[in-house]
Amino acid sequence: MTVDELMGLLAACEDAWDAPDRSGDPVPLLDHGLQVAAVLREWAPDDLELQVAGLVHDLGHLLCPGDEAGHAAAGARAVGPLLGRRVAALVELHVPAKRYLAAVEPGRGLSLESARTLALQGGPMSPAEAAAFAASPYGPAAVTLRRADDLGKVIGLTRPPLAELTTWRPTIAHLAARPH
Repeated sequence: MTVDELMGLLAACEDAWDAPDRSGDPVPLLDHGLQVAAVLREWAPDDLELQVAGLVHDLGHLLCPGDEAGHAAAGARAVGPLLGRRVAALVELHVPAKRYLAAVEPGRGLSLESARTLALQGGPMSPAEAAAFAASPYGPAAVTLRRADDLGKVIGLTRPPLAELTTWRPTIAHLAARPH
């Protein structure tokens, strides 16, 4: 994949949703990714990989519509060769991070769609799984991504989304230019 191809996939997310029948979260994938990336830019201004992982974390929904359990892995496989190991790992771990948070913070709110898909994705982690996840190298950053993911579902917040997307191209190109 090239930077132009990734930008094209992200642009295609303007009219794509996390559920093929649009019954899921209330914003298109592009709006969602832009909102998550903006939150991460605020929370971690020096962590470009985390920000871009937030932007691309749900590309798997576009690539494999309806595959709740596998969308994170599909997205990671797609972006890894271009954006590197850490971005791919964070994309893949955003679902396990939801399972982790469901285990360690059982009362925390999830959107209706996130609560529905949690069961399809394995449900809350066991105590042993949660301990291993928390100790993993990318676990803490994946939890940060997941917390931002939960906030990036505001209808109409990102306007115009395609114009906002273009502002991310230099950052994506910078990450793509690094040796992996």
